[in-house]
Amino acid sequence: MLEGPPLRADAQRNRARILDAAEAVFAEAGPRASTEEVARRAGVAIGTVFRHFPTKDDLLAAIMKRLLAQLVEEAERLDLFAFFRHVVAQAAAKKTVVDLLAGSGVDIRLPEAAGHLEEAVGRLLEQAQAAGAVAAPVRLPEVMALFLSVCQGALHGGWDDQLQARTLAVIFAGLRRD
Repeated sequence: MLEGPPLRADAQRNRARILDAAEAVFAEAGPRASTEEVARRAGVAIGTVFRHFPTKDDLLAAIMKRLLAQLVEEAERLDLFAFFRHVVAQAAAKKTVVDLLAGSGVDIRLPEAAGHLEEAVGRLLEQAQAAGAVAAPVRLPEVMALFLSVCQGALHGGWDDQLQARTLAVIFAGLRRD
């Protein structure tokens, strides 16, 4: 993805529409999704798509970066337990897009975006511990491992509402104070 000066307001709107359309198109069509369909749904010319995202890989990386940024925003509004519930529910909804990203062969390294997510989860953990909802010995690496594991479970199917609720109950019981 090209970095440069801040985008004009109309270019920002186009970029957001392209990402919205791309997420929907990739969720429906998987890897065979075309950038032409993304452009059509976004209501922009194909050249506009390529100006923002020169390759399909750039588009996929931007989707992942945006998903991580959305998680950080959600972490600012929720407590640790609500955030876990929300993210697990969203993992199933975003399954096709995440699978596509994982199987795309694109080396998506977004250390800054992933670092922001880890910082946000760290703040949630600190708040939960300060409120006495989470045991003091629990550390961020354990919470992140649980978080990633439960999301992986949700992504790989077979997760109905009951299994999701039972799994989260086990995790939450382990996090809580004795």
